[in-house]
Amino acid sequence: MRSHILKFSLSLVFCCCVPLFSQTQPPAKTDQAAIVSFAQAAAVHALNFRQGDAGSMTHSQVDFTTEGWKDFMKHMEGFLDQKGAPTFSSSFVPSKDAVVVGEESGIVHLKILGTLKQTQNQSTTTYRAAIEVRAGGKPPKIQLLEQTTCGGASTACQ
Repeated sequence: MRSHILKFSLSLVFCCCVPLFSQTQPPAKTDQAAIVSFAQAAAVHALNFRQGDAGSMTHSQVDFTTEGWKDFMKHMEGFLDQKGAPTFSSSFVPSKDAVVVGEESGIVHLKILGTLKQTQNQSTTTYRAAIEVRAGGKPPKIQLLEQTTCGGASTACQ
């Protein structure tokens, strides 16, 4: 009789505990949240640099994959001086938290809306902007960062 009670007690404990463990957040969602947090901070960091200061731009290179950085710098062609310093200043301020657009194979695609301000010497232009970011991996890295400026009735910044 005692062995039957012990078996019943163990099965009761097992049945009651399993649902508690299954209610925890799946690792994939935790990873996604960490990637989104990293990607938003890293993208904003990458878009904030000062005219004539190469270090203010290259400080973000560690947050990118090799290909992601090459692509980001390709968009800067024609806007760097002979020493690799940007010929203008840039600052991006998000207007809200990043929104996940999709995820595939651990790579999260997100969109960050905000205001992009660019200054060259005494001239300043401010845009509504959308930043598209693809990031993932361990540790997370930016694989793609693209800026879209929006004017008028553009839906890219909605």
